[in-house]
Amino acid sequence: MEPHLGRVLIEAAVKIALFFFVLLTVVAYLTWVERRVSAWIQDRRGPNRVGPFGLLQPLADGIKFVFKEDVTPVGVYRPVYLLAPALIFVPALVTFAVVPFGPTLRAFGYNIRMQIADVDNGVLIILAFASMGVYGVALAGWASNNKYSLMGGVRSSSQMISYELAMGIAIVGVLMVSGSLRLTDVVTHQMEHGWNVLWQLPGFLIFLTAAFAETNRLPFDLPEAETELVAGYHTEYSGMRFSMFYMAEYANMVTASALGVTLYLGGYHVPGLRLLGLPEGAAAIAQALAFGLKVGFFLFVYVWVRWTIPRFRYDQLMNLGWKVLLPLALAHVGWVAFLILMDWT
Repeated sequence: MEPHLGRVLIEAAVKIALFFFVLLTVVAYLTWVERRVSAWIQDRRGPNRVGPFGLLQPLADGIKFVFKEDVTPVGVYRPVYLLAPALIFVPALVTFAVVPFGPTLRAFGYNIRMQIADVDNGVLIILAFASMGVYGVALAGWASNNKYSLMGGVRSSSQMISYELAMGIAIVGVLMVSGSLRLTDVVTHQMEHGWNVLWQLPGFLIFLTAAFAETNRLPFDLPEAETELVAGYHTEYSGMRFSMFYMAEYANMVTASALGVTLYLGGYHVPGLRLLGLPEGAAAIAQALAFGLKVGFFLFVYVWVRWTIPRFRYDQLMNLGWKVLLPLALAHVGWVAFLILMDWT
């Protein structure tokens, strides 16, 4: 094996291992944040028994899932029933791989990119993998042999079609001004011309709304509406298989937040950072931390909205997707084309 190839493989393996560790840790503690923020909104205390401030609650939950009995109901189509949790969990983890979370860092005599895979069509890869998650939901609903689960799977499929269309068209505006599907090029364009959210606020709001729907979060959690469908598509799941659905939802939230930051909030860009005169390595670390803070803000908005806005009716959800967001997304593309024509971007 050539030394250069060996170094590349080692670097990739280390970044993948660190990525999975950080992402799964963030997913675990998002459950703690969810409970603490909801308690704060509802004037409760939230988790406070397991560890200081309840910080060990995610560990206790993980141990519970590992040792909880994994029941397979009678009548399920077992091959698909067992495969469905992986079909939603794996794409949720893989999608983040093309998102740049920092600039190139010079360390140990090598240039290390803070990104697992810098590919030319990064936006398309994210949208493709994100749309694969609905297969896990739909198949889980069908294979469970439960009418509530099946209804949840059907709802998720129609919801994904309705809102992914508006999201994709809104993202087109970002791609038009950057002239590239490469996420690093999108960030570079914003560093030179200003964050996209300044010129494309309607597109940002459309993307944000569609991201809530794509991740099945309130007020768009119709596929698992407890008051109507018990627990929707994962009604018949327990133990670790249920935990995979649980973790996939939060992993999708992290990925959607990172994509929103990259497309509209400048990614890892920090305005005025160069004026501080920091060393190159320190500046790169500061930018990576800034990216994390931006993603954290998005995640807080996810939790905040969940405990603030009630669930839509299904007809309201469909009307919003087809009669409001889709026309607005098309009009937004026309607005961006006008900005490009006037050379204002």
